[in-house]
Formats: sequence, C-alpha cells, structure tokens
Amino acid sequence: MFGKKTEKRFDEKLVQNSQHGLIYILVDRQTGVNYLHTWNAQGSGLTPLLDEKGAPIVEWIEDADK
Repeated sequence: MFGKKTEKRFDEKLVQNSQHGLIYILVDRQTGVNYLHTWNAQGSGLTPLLDEKGAPIVEWIEDADK
C-alpha cells in the first residue's frame, strides 16, 4: 500500500488568497468533477461546484505526464 507509487488524484486548477484564507478549485482526475475547497485558521470546507441547473461542473484535465 505505502510502497506503491500512486497517481495524483486531484489537480489544482486555481489557488487564490482571500482576506481570511485560501480558496482552491480542484479537479478530480478520475471523474472530472470540480470542487471548491476553502481553508482558513478556523477550518476548511469542500463542496462540488454546480452549474446553474444544479449539476456538478465536469471538466477533464489533460494528462500533464504525457
């Protein structure tokens, strides 16, 4: 388990400093789903990004290793 080299599951699409912490847009390389991750001194949160119809935003990222 720990000896195997694993593929990177998430890519950071955007990292932004806010007044009180950090905001990340993460893309799941296996599903293409975009997530909003926020972090500050009090805690963090993670939620899928949704379009105007309430469906998850899916965007595939090209494999940078190729």
